[in-house]
Amino acid sequence: MINNKIGGRNMVGRAVNRLAGRLTAVALTAAMAVSMLAGCAAGGKNTETAAKKEYKPSAMEQMNAKNDPNVIQDNYRTCYEVFVYSFFDSDGDGIGDLKGLTEKLDYIEGLGCNEIWMMPIMPSPSYHKYDITDYMNIDKQYGTLDDFDALITECHKRNINVIIDFVINHTSNEHPWFKAAADYIKSLPDGAEPDSSECPYVDYYNFSKTNTGGYNQLPGTNWYYESQFVDSMPDLNLQSEAVRGEIDKVTSFWLDRGVDGFRLDAVIYYNNNNQTETIDDLTWLVNNVKSKKADAYMVGEGWTTYREYAKYYKSGIDSMFNFDFSQQDGYIGKVLNGAANHGASTYGNALVDVENEIKKYTDSYIDAPFYTNHDMGRSAGYYNGDNAEEKTKMAQAMNLLMPGNAFLYYGEEIGMRGTANDETKRLAMRWSGDSKAKGMCVGPQNAEETEQTYDTLDKQMEDPYSIYNFVKQTISIRNAFPEIARGTNTFEKDLSNDNVCIFTREYNGEKAVLIFNPSKDEASVDVSSLGVNDAVAMLQTTKKAPSYKDGTAKLPAYSVLVLK
Repeated sequence: MINNKIGGRNMVGRAVNRLAGRLTAVALTAAMAVSMLAGCAAGGKNTETAAKKEYKPSAMEQMNAKNDPNVIQDNYRTCYEVFVYSFFDSDGDGIGDLKGLTEKLDYIEGLGCNEIWMMPIMPSPSYHKYDITDYMNIDKQYGTLDDFDALITECHKRNINVIIDFVINHTSNEHPWFKAAADYIKSLPDGAEPDSSECPYVDYYNFSKTNTGGYNQLPGTNWYYESQFVDSMPDLNLQSEAVRGEIDKVTSFWLDRGVDGFRLDAVIYYNNNNQTETIDDLTWLVNNVKSKKADAYMVGEGWTTYREYAKYYKSGIDSMFNFDFSQQDGYIGKVLNGAANHGASTYGNALVDVENEIKKYTDSYIDAPFYTNHDMGRSAGYYNGDNAEEKTKMAQAMNLLMPGNAFLYYGEEIGMRGTANDETKRLAMRWSGDSKAKGMCVGPQNAEETEQTYDTLDKQMEDPYSIYNFVKQTISIRNAFPEIARGTNTFEKDLSNDNVCIFTREYNGEKAVLIFNPSKDEASVDVSSLGVNDAVAMLQTTKKAPSYKDGTAKLPAYSVLVLK
């Protein structure tokens, strides 16, 4: 286990131990010792560097390298979720910033991601910034609007789209709107009712003299205000035309600066007690944005089951996050952990069920699969014991090869761990084993000490069988075959079983067959009836690679094969 609280540890101790072991094991002559000393004095390579293993591509990397990227510039992308605070620090204060993110765009592009979702970047009194005080500025910890503009420019040079977190369910209680409304309420004589002609901001929020669920008392008064999450986040009244007017200004502001869309926080709470009005609020917002930028991408967070969040597609939104496949108790986790009655076919049946439910409300949607996000324990912690690393890798493949616009939370590509409180789910990106290396962040103050199982990024990049290289290969497959994300999805139920799950994806006259083996056993399946000729891509979680010959696919445990 690698003990690292927020971003890595000093690797010098390990290096010294390894060097000492080598010196003990080899009978070095005095001449050799002198030679080594001379080399050091002359600035020559040290023993650690000289012993560095040559990188030998895995079988999957060699096969997948034959496929050229075929990336279509639409809203079916691979999106990298970034918590700027914990990502990369450009100025040495320990806090990530926009310049730091800009500096790491080549890394994100190299991973294969072509969209970035930034968690909130607007001014806020909190580290997470989900309680906003100014919707048209950048939090000083992260930089300036000029930094943001530079980031957008550099992203677009790389064909990377940018969506920003848009938190309009509530504001901070330090927002000028709420402070003005609260001061006005406090000034009212006993028995007087609020009058928006005296204070327009009083209609921006929901005030009541009744203490009902989700309301908190305004100090010094007999009035209560709606705040479904915490008292420092008062809920906006999105049915108010004045509030909608403010939001209209905000969407124009960010679209004019080049953002490609919005991730909408907490959409199912827009009107907590009225789903019809909530969908109306969402419909208005979608129409507002699309009227200004028709191809803007909008994805909503509705942390509930697919039978509920599917209803919000009536608003015309592009995507709702697919929560049913996320977390340890989602379909991916249950299949990989061998839950009762959750064999490989469960994955296919569940995907069909979700698609059929959404199609009750719209035919024009883009699914938004994700496995973890900033509110969930990191996925490397879902698997322990035998095959833990293989399962950790396979989970990423099962997420990233789903249809739609797939999301990847930063650090998942190297198997970072982090659970318990929210801060621990948002630890500093582990770029290096040296916590003082350039760009390393400190991470949130209240994060708990966390045992890390897998190496830092710099080490994983040198290992062809690392989680990083597995995820990179997975995204390369997604980018090479547009039908994976965009195609009509057919679950080959008759050929699937507890060990293998098979899909056919068809798009623009192209067809790909995806075979997943998320089980601990080797599997063999005859797919000659599907009209495929060759294996064109694969994923291996160990040194054993899948194969295809004479209509039969053979897959070792925890592997994927793509046929055309």
